Amino acid sequence: MDVHRINIDRIARALHGPLVGSSDYDLDPTTRPDAPMLRPASVLVPLIERGAGLHVVLTRRAARLAHHPGQVAFPGGKQDPADADACATALREAEEEIGLPRTQVEILGSFDAHETVTQFLMTPFVGLVTGPFEPVMDPAEVEEVFEAPLAFLLDPTRLQVHRRRWNGRWRQYYAIPYGPHYVWGATARILKTLADRLGEP
Repeated sequence: MDVHRINIDRIARALHGPLVGSSDYDLDPTTRPDAPMLRPASVLVPLIERGAGLHVVLTRRAARLAHHPGQVAFPGGKQDPADADACATALREAEEEIGLPRTQVEILGSFDAHETVTQFLMTPFVGLVTGPFEPVMDPAEVEEVFEAPLAFLLDPTRLQVHRRRWNGRWRQYYAIPYGPHYVWGATARILKTLADRLGEP
């Protein structure tokens, strides 16, 4: 994959095809619990055009949150009964967390759902941010909003496998260090899935 030639049309085409799925347990499949009860959730992968390239809008979650505190993440969360569908969840959460109006998001498509260790089945939607956008954070959920070049995050040479102790045992996970930011876990795995899709013929 030529990461320097990523464009919107190419991304939209890559979002079609068989859905394989991914999991926080991909690198340690023996640690996955039997028949976990997964709750539906969605995230938005917001793309914004900056000069000659695309950037991804990311958040750093508030330290007080019950799930994944302090981690770099896409805007998103669990599906509410009032949400029309999974896409509506992603758009609502992005509006609540970072003040991104849903009217300013052109959805390009969705791809493989991701299973988290916190027992969510998370569907990622890729959306192009249209028009000017200034983040307005919800401090209860988000401590920081920042952008990273999509080409950097999808470059396979940037992807690393790290490990740490969790619940008394070693677990491996994907990571993409970016300057002072540490992109890892589900966010890094979703980016790997997108990179894999873009790399397919």
